[in-house]
Amino acid sequence: MDKQEITKLQAYMRLKFKLPEIKIVARPKKKDSAEVFIGEEFIGVMYRDDEDGEVSWNFQMAILEMDLDG
Repeated sequence: MDKQEITKLQAYMRLKFKLPEIKIVARPKKKDSAEVFIGEEFIGVMYRDDEDGEVSWNFQMAILEMDLDG
């Protein structure tokens, strides 16, 4: 994912979730994904899917049971 793509996705996520602290950061060794943070906390991975000429992005976030107790 290039810088322009990440900037657009970050703006979309901030607007969609009404959360200006969302940050998307390129992964140094992966070109098809980026890491998603709220502030300094890692929350998931954004994957780019380019299949049959159509591009989409998938956000994957794991929620641990222990996080639900906090």
